[in-house]
Amino acid sequence: MQVGSRVVCIDDSIKADEIFLVASVYKQWVKKNREYTIRQIFDNDGIVTGCVLEEVVNDPIPQKLLGGRMQEPAFRLSRFREVEKKAKTIK
Repeated sequence: MQVGSRVVCIDDSIKADEIFLVASVYKQWVKKNREYTIRQIFDNDGIVTGCVLEEVVNDPIPQKLLGGRMQEPAFRLSRFREVEKKAKTIK
């Protein structure tokens, strides 16, 4: 996956102990089986690779695990799989 890739959400779950955090930080959340376009990918200093999407925009917040750096909250890349590209047919 890379910037510009079309992906489908395969995991929109939220752990019970993270529901309050997610509700307060994310204005928009992904939905399972919906397609999205990757806008940017963050390696997050090797902690967990995440991405932000063209169709879902949230305000930047201070990221505690990244030393307080301001960043749009990202979605774990493993929540998505790349959409298979359809072969073009020549007529």
